[in-house]
Amino acid sequence: MTRVATLLLSAGVLLFVALLASQGLPAIAATLSVAGWGLLWVSLFHLLPLLLDALAIRVLFSRVAMSGTIGTALLTRWAGESANSLMPAGQIGGPVLMARHLAHRGMPLDEASAAITVSTTLQTFGQIAFAIFGVVLLGARSTQDTEHALRTSSLIASGVLAVQVGGFYWMQRRGLFGKLTRAAKRLSRKGNWAQWLIRAESIDLAVQATYRRSLPVLASFMLSLVGWLVGAGEVFLILSLLGHPTSWMNSLLLESLGQAIRGAAFAIPGALGVQEGGYLLLAPIAGLSPEVALSLSLAKRAREIILGVPGLIYLHFSARGVTAARRAASS
Repeated sequence: MTRVATLLLSAGVLLFVALLASQGLPAIAATLSVAGWGLLWVSLFHLLPLLLDALAIRVLFSRVAMSGTIGTALLTRWAGESANSLMPAGQIGGPVLMARHLAHRGMPLDEASAAITVSTTLQTFGQIAFAIFGVVLLGARSTQDTEHALRTSSLIASGVLAVQVGGFYWMQRRGLFGKLTRAAKRLSRKGNWAQWLIRAESIDLAVQATYRRSLPVLASFMLSLVGWLVGAGEVFLILSLLGHPTSWMNSLLLESLGQAIRGAAFAIPGALGVQEGGYLLLAPIAGLSPEVALSLSLAKRAREIILGVPGLIYLHFSARGVTAARRAASS
């Protein structure tokens, strides 16, 4: 874990604790306790957007990698999301682990890396479209000063996210992995970098080939966008379980704008503290009190733990199984 990652995680933890303390932890805990075992239903519901995200990966598999089934894509997405939510590397570590998992399942590394890189980019483009949709809905609903400020904040967050993913996409189309490997070679002159350069350039070629397949790329984007839309049902379900039901429109606004704020803070592991602050900011949209808004965020965190811990355990034993099989084959 780098020093920058440690500082970002520490800042997130401090913000998270400060927000909970400012609103009164006992009141938040009492509100959250109303949901009780209903949080298991929230976790089960989340399997639906998880499946859509897995399909968004699966449609990008090339003919060379077509042996990869939807089950493989689903396990890969589950493991990657678990890493994104619970591991210190945050949004960077998940895609790396997903590509490695696909490679362990028999897919060529360049094909696996291309599918994950492109699907992650398209998912973020879907997230931006989802956020803009929420901003448009909010603008059409009211002209109150409070909601005008929320609309402005959400547009800023969406803009930051768009700049991030736009830059990432631009670098992909210009040989991202090869450039990163050459930069690493210049910084560390020791070792044999020829093999790494060949592999990086192979991944770049696979990424370019994937983007040229327009129909699968469009299908992946649309599946990701539908996944974001379906995710609004999670907010609807949580608030109902908390005893503060709201309309589908409010749920859609909370999820779309909340995800934009969370996405803009991708460098902070799990967007810790930022997600909570975002829901506090957005609470007036649905007429929620601060403790209910924070309970909503904590319910989402509970779902991440319920699904994420088994996902990390699966990832660990899956990697160990591959290592053991390779040792047995070489002996």
